[in-house]
Formats: sequence, structure tokens, C-alpha cells
Amino acid sequence: MKKLIAAVLAAALLFSCRVVPVKAEEGPAIEAPSAILMEASTGKVIYEKDADSKRPPASVTKVMTLLLIYDALEAGTIKKEDVVATSEYAASMGGSQVFLEVGEEQTVDTLLKCIVVSSANDACVAMAERIAGSEEAFVNDMNERAKGLGMKNTSFKNCNGLDTDGHVTTARDIALMSRELITKYPDIYNYTKIWMDTIVHKTKKGEEEFGLSNTNKLIRQYTYATGLKTGSTGKAKFCLSATARKDDIDLIAVIMAAPDSKTRMADAQKLLNYGFSKCQKYEDADYSKLQEKIPVEKGEKKEAVGIQKEGFSYVDTEGNDLSQVKKEINMDKKKTAPVKKGEKIGTVVYKIGEKTIGEVPVVAKETVPALTLKGAIEEVLGSFSL
Repeated sequence: MKKLIAAVLAAALLFSCRVVPVKAEEGPAIEAPSAILMEASTGKVIYEKDADSKRPPASVTKVMTLLLIYDALEAGTIKKEDVVATSEYAASMGGSQVFLEVGEEQTVDTLLKCIVVSSANDACVAMAERIAGSEEAFVNDMNERAKGLGMKNTSFKNCNGLDTDGHVTTARDIALMSRELITKYPDIYNYTKIWMDTIVHKTKKGEEEFGLSNTNKLIRQYTYATGLKTGSTGKAKFCLSATARKDDIDLIAVIMAAPDSKTRMADAQKLLNYGFSKCQKYEDADYSKLQEKIPVEKGEKKEAVGIQKEGFSYVDTEGNDLSQVKKEINMDKKKTAPVKKGEKIGTVVYKIGEKTIGEVPVVAKETVPALTLKGAIEEVLGSFSL
């Protein structure tokens, strides 16, 4: 009897300690098993469904590949006009490709187009080898970049997304790398918005045109679509990182493991429509008018003029009345010269009610040099003349 009571008590304790999952925010009915919707400027998640389950991402992997290509462009280690030769290994890639031949040369610009528009696996490997020396080294860089972005559940095994054991990520992690790509390198849109184009294969056999057609049908089907990357394999099923812009608001909708392409696209559109219905943007149009003065001691001038360093915008997803946004200007009480141009001398705080939604520095409009000995003497003499 004692054993029975103990068992019952243990079961009751286990039940009472069980973690109850938090219910997902109400939103559209998404058929895919894993999805997330993120506002790009803030990184705020508006909707999620099983967003942290590890799944194969197929060619959505290429978002990270593209990010590293743009990192290299920014660092100056490659240029868009640079010519890249295709290795035997790169040319051997299966799946979606543009059929680069061994030894064929294409510019970085052309290979970027092939990766984004046609999801070319061979172009990915050619670029990986050009940047890092080998695909293996490039994949190591991909994983390091992922760690830096806080992609906690991602492990890349290749640069193109072909099915490989252990090559996994999550909807949340895809959103993180997609956000980094579109916010840091908006030039990507010059490629993601291409619907159809051609490249020219130049080989020993001569020159031949090859047609490119965007794998992301949202570019034609959804008015606000701006990108970004599709993917599908036997293991991954149908995946998508979809970006869209409306009223200066950028959204990222990630779909993983949809049963078919039609469902993938429909789910993405539902999420994007839902997001645009939830989001509104505040922008301070008068920030350049700010002119605040503070006293300066021992300076050639008695005051320093402060201006707002930059504008401020805020995307609200909670239904707040943005007409109620207030600005608080908090200036330093005084400064001792020298005060350098661009030096922070205050802060503009933006609030809705008691909630702070952002801050922007107030900086010195121009330098106020320290008072020279001659200036100090003149100042003293001037005070006597009074």
C-alpha cells in the first residue's frame, strides 16, 4: 500500500512539474510543420510555429553562402568583375545547376546571378573555392558566421544544400541569416528580383546562351515580394525564405518542410499578409531640426550646439497608437573644452507611454577648442572693463 501511495505521489509531482508549452501567437493557419515570421529592421518575431526544430534546409542554405560572398565583396578580397574558373569538383555537382564546364570562367557577378536566380549548386561551389580555397574551408566559415549570428541549431555540411547527414538548421536560424543578408547587403535585391535572364557559356566548344528562370515564384505571384531563396530536396521537402516590402516595412517569412511547392508559397503569402496587417511604422521626420545648446567651460565659445546624429524609425507590431510617440531630450549639464565635432553631448529618447522604444545620440555640431592663453587673458581683461 505504501509503495502504491508513493507511486501516486511521484506521478502527481511529475505532472505538476511538467513544462506546459506556451501557446503560439494567434495567426494564420500554416500547413507546413515549421515556420516563422520576422520583422527585418528589429528582428522581432511576429509569428512562429515549431521554429526551433532542426530540419534539412535544401537550397535555402545558399542564403549563408550568399552572405559570405557579400562579406568577401565588402572586405575587398573579391570584386564582382573578378573571373572565377570552374573546377572539376564544382562542375560535378548534381541537383539544380547551370551546367558549368571544367575550366569554364565566369565573373563573380554572373555566378551570383546563377546562385540567386537558378539556385545553381555548381556556381556555389565555384565561389566557395574562389573565396576560401575549398568547399570544406568555406563551410567552416559558414558555421562560424552562423555562430556569430546566434544560429544555435544550425550545422552546415556543404555550401549548396544537397541532402547530407547532419546538414540541418531551423526556421528561426534561417530568419536570422536572411535578416543579416538583406539588411547588411541590400544589393542582393538586384539579383533576387530578376525573373528571367541569360548567361553565356564560354568553353572550348564556343559560346552558348543559357536561360535562367527564378525558382522563387513569389516574385511574380506576390505584389510585395523582394526575394529571397527557395529550396527543395527529398529529405527537406519544400522550403522557402521569403522577403517582402510594403509601406517601407520589410518582412521575412520562413517555411520549412511544406509538402509541396504550392503549399510553400501559400503559407508564405499568408504569413506576409498577416505581418503587414500587424505592422505600422513610426518615423521621426523632424529630427534634423534639433538644435540644443549646453554650456562649455574653458572654451573659445561659451556653448556647444547639439544636433541629432541620425534619424529614428520604429516598427510596431502591438497595435500601439504611434501618434502618441514622445521625444525626451536629455542633454549633458555642461562640458569642459575641448569639445570635438561629433562628440556625444546628449540623448534623444523615444517613448510610448512609459515604454522606451529607442534612443539616438545628440552630438556636437562643431568643435569648440579649449581657450588659449591669449584668449584667457583677453577674457579676464574684458571682465575688468565691465
